Amino acid sequence: MSLLFAGRRQAAAHRAAIPSGRLRWLHRSLVGWGFAGPATALVVGLSIFPAVWAFLISLQKWNGIAPAKPIGLLNYELMVQDPDLLAAVRHTLVFTVLFVPSSIFLGMLIAVALNRPIKLVGFYRTCIFIPFVASAAATGILASFVFNPQYGAANTVLRTIGLPQQQFLESQSQALAVICLIALWGQVGFTVVVYLAALQDIPKDVVEAARMDGANRWQVFRHVTLPALGPVTVFTSIWQTITALQLFDLVFTTTRGGPLGATQTIVYYVYLQAFKLTKFGYGSAVAYGLFAATLLITVGMIVYSRRSKIEAF
Repeated sequence: MSLLFAGRRQAAAHRAAIPSGRLRWLHRSLVGWGFAGPATALVVGLSIFPAVWAFLISLQKWNGIAPAKPIGLLNYELMVQDPDLLAAVRHTLVFTVLFVPSSIFLGMLIAVALNRPIKLVGFYRTCIFIPFVASAAATGILASFVFNPQYGAANTVLRTIGLPQQQFLESQSQALAVICLIALWGQVGFTVVVYLAALQDIPKDVVEAARMDGANRWQVFRHVTLPALGPVTVFTSIWQTITALQLFDLVFTTTRGGPLGATQTIVYYVYLQAFKLTKFGYGSAVAYGLFAATLLITVGMIVYSRRSKIEAF
């Protein structure tokens, strides 16, 4: 009988413990959301809500003052027939093709050079990384002085070595290439840091084993180092592609889309349509078109990296 009563008391205690356990779980959840809730509300308010609002505006004709007029997908249909937008897309693609491979190649080359035991290596690494943390607006303003055709330092150097002077940012054929050069100066520090971290994670015993098997420096780099840098290369490719597609600040501080629209990129075109011409609906539609293209490129590169068995993500 005593055993029977003890079993009943344990069962009653177990049933009583369930509500108290749920109360403790609810209390812990409320405390957690009390800390994370304000930050979550801030992120949602500053990212998701503007994105949804911009999509709704893209379905309207609105100048910011008069009442908005719903027009459905007409703004998206106009995008296909806009020659200025197609020119901006072409300029952005040319910049991306110039910028992304160059930044990856230079970043890898400089990282390999700075991964060796040389004197003042910390100083060199700092000098490479400083332009990346500097403001892009400040970089653009400084570069506009350097590449000024009349009194810029770049033409002074060309005159010193006996080469003809150039128009740089005032030339339709040179302006986009000069902006790419400025972007490389500011962004290559990022790829250098990423590749340096990846190089230091390569097991030294694997490199030593390759050297003991008779491999020279190039063969070690080709068959050991380069495959190990595959995931980092995929990551930097996606990152730099997104950076190139969102180019705006350097264009704004140097050429403002000129000369004659030669450096007008997609994001600068969005700024021009929305805030200069007050076509908020059409500007939002172009922005969503850029978002869709960026998402498609990113997903494509991730799928390619997984099918190639490059574990970048």
